[in-house]
Amino acid sequence: MSAPRDLSAISGFAEDDGQGRLFAPSAARNIEPIADLLEYHAPTQGRALEIASGTGQHIAVLAGRLPQLVWQPTEISAARIASVDAWAKQSGELNILPAIALNATKAGWGRSHQGQNLITLSNLLHLISETEARTVIREAGQALAPEGIFHIYGPFLRDGHATSEGDADFDATLRAEDPEVGYKDDWDVIDWIHTSGMDLVQVIEMPANNISFVATRPF
Repeated sequence: MSAPRDLSAISGFAEDDGQGRLFAPSAARNIEPIADLLEYHAPTQGRALEIASGTGQHIAVLAGRLPQLVWQPTEISAARIASVDAWAKQSGELNILPAIALNATKAGWGRSHQGQNLITLSNLLHLISETEARTVIREAGQALAPEGIFHIYGPFLRDGHATSEGDADFDATLRAEDPEVGYKDDWDVIDWIHTSGMDLVQVIEMPANNISFVATRPF
């Protein structure tokens, strides 16, 4: 895309909690399963980059669960950057850096953020186009340090099909809003991971019909 696009209008409900923090019920529900998974796969030390940090609820928990990593949150929306920083401050975790602006759908950011030992993103790929999704994954592969871990979480099609009526309805709603976005197919994501120079480690079914993909950059 030519300019950053605020995805908040289609990314799900989030409200201001009155303390400068946005709160999304979905983020509160899914963070513990994500943290459990990352706790198992995460490196023992190094740098962690969160793409599209959203409200900031995730990184506040992840930094506490994975204190061996220094966390860099990112967003494209000024309001969400402020929310991420507010959540980080409220958490008291000292291993969270101030959030920075990053449009991960634009080519070139991988070279600017090289040496990451862990890169994670949640609930992004269904909100962007296929071209943008492929760019995100390709750039993540460039940003990873050797043996670094790349994690994707969100709703996906399985072999071209939605797994529930709710997912089918949500996918249709997204495509009605913007025909270029919508659920990506699990096999396509696996292919994009491989063509970006990473090895697939695991595909894990997550609660509420979501999937996590875990990949690594070979040494």
